Amino acid sequence: MSCTKIDPALHQARKPDWIRVRLPSNPVFFSTKALVSDLKLHTVCEEAQCPNRWECWSQGTATFMIAGDRCTRACGFCAVTTAKPFPLEADEPQRVAEAVRRMRLKHVVVTAVARDDLKDGGAEHFARTIRAIREVGAEINIEVLTPDFHAKDDCLEVVIAAGPQIFNHNLETVERLTPVVRSRAKYRRSLEVLARVKQLAPAMVTKSGLMLGLGETEPELFEAMDDLREAGVQVLTLGQYLRPSPQHLPVVEYIHPEVFERHKELAYAKGFDFVTSGPLVRSSYHAADFDPRALSRKTALGSVHGE
Repeated sequence: MSCTKIDPALHQARKPDWIRVRLPSNPVFFSTKALVSDLKLHTVCEEAQCPNRWECWSQGTATFMIAGDRCTRACGFCAVTTAKPFPLEADEPQRVAEAVRRMRLKHVVVTAVARDDLKDGGAEHFARTIRAIREVGAEINIEVLTPDFHAKDDCLEVVIAAGPQIFNHNLETVERLTPVVRSRAKYRRSLEVLARVKQLAPAMVTKSGLMLGLGETEPELFEAMDDLREAGVQVLTLGQYLRPSPQHLPVVEYIHPEVFERHKELAYAKGFDFVTSGPLVRSSYHAADFDPRALSRKTALGSVHGE
């Protein structure tokens, strides 16, 4: 890969110019922030320190994070707090739906912390949130970004039955690095989740994402792409890993935007239907830039490779 290598021992390496983020000046940013605060909601934008939160909030969009802000897992890349979670808030689905109504969103992304303390991993809470949003508007595209639910069919079925248009579960990294990057998750289990969703709901769009710059090689990255296509995944995001704090995994390399563009072209050649690739790309970045309903119709006709 063409990249800028940094010393992993450094806590604060100089970032390349291509991943510098401008602070907001748009008043919509502050109104979005106020709305989220008013409804006492969590967003992955803030909890995961997403570099795009200034841009997205300035456009009046946000990714809602349900089931609290405490995760039962301790992934080496993630800024979300690891601690014993609080009980689920019964009215949270309605608060998310109210935010969707006030923001007049047409595409909603809902994610959650891992809740291994719950028997269903929070699947029913996802379903209740989806149904609450659907009451706001039947035309709204709903995308869920879920934990792996330990690949339990009953949990996946609960979320699928609620009817999101897009089911996203991130592979995050290549197989070799998975034990270090997310020690309580398994590479093959994530692929199993994605493949199983496609089996249970062939018309549902499946999506996944990979972080670059953790030390993966290009052959490993390409193999991960192939594994995702084998699992029937149609939408792919590729982004640069950025270290949230000195306590998290170091950035091994910064990938140049031109390399991200080449990876995008290769991903399309491998058969993905929609690819977003770039240094600041995250799972829900510009999520509304494609029509999941059209892709669902294509999938239902069996025209997507890997079906």
